[in-house]
Amino acid sequence: MRCTIAALPLLALVAPFPAAAADRGAERAVSVLNDPATQDRMADTVTALVGALMQMQVGPLAEAVARVDPDSDAAYIPRDATVGDIAGRDPAYAERMGDDVRAGTRMAGHAASALAAYAPVLKDMARDLAAQWERERAAARR
Repeated sequence: MRCTIAALPLLALVAPFPAAAADRGAERAVSVLNDPATQDRMADTVTALVGALMQMQVGPLAEAVARVDPDSDAAYIPRDATVGDIAGRDPAYAERMGDDVRAGTRMAGHAASALAAYAPVLKDMARDLAAQWERERAAARR
């Protein structure tokens, strides 16, 4: 779960853009991902969500599972148990997750900046490859 959440900012790089909005969308993505305030907001949000998740009560759910399957390990979970109790109590876990998201967002910003810089070259290469493919396909049909 930790790697998945920390990698979420990278999804902004692989999301497809409509052709007409690609340049504007890429510029906005670069700007947003490189904004320290945005990085902090994302990290703070994940820290708060993970902190809240770790405090969520799971005892009543474990009790219901134990009624259905008395031989399950759920029968041994205390009624007042939380996700944090079950996952292992680590008071710094939410903070580390936030730090990972902040670092992941910074890296996504750097990658988006590099992609934006290379976009014109990549577009030219794609155009050249498409033209070459068309020529090869036409030659094969002769």
